[in-house]
Amino acid sequence: MKDKLGLYYYPFPDNKRVRMYVSEIHDKICFKFWNADAPEIWDKQRWVAHDEIVKATAAYKDKKRNPIEAYDIEVAKQLINEGRKEQEKTQE
Repeated sequence: MKDKLGLYYYPFPDNKRVRMYVSEIHDKICFKFWNADAPEIWDKQRWVAHDEIVKATAAYKDKKRNPIEAYDIEVAKQLINEGRKEQEKTQE
């Protein structure tokens, strides 16, 4: 999906008030979190590369729920590829 902030998906499908935005920055897939209940967070955070997220969540290996689950690299790749295709169509 896409809106004025960019390409996004719902990391928690049952909660449409939370979105995960994706972008490709310097050949790295990056993520940025948005929450309708705290939209001010958007401006306070930066885009974070997937490899940084993987390193940061390594400490959660033995936990019941790993936060990496919200950062779906395959969905991000798909959205970015679809976004490219859409952009190419508009440039024709």
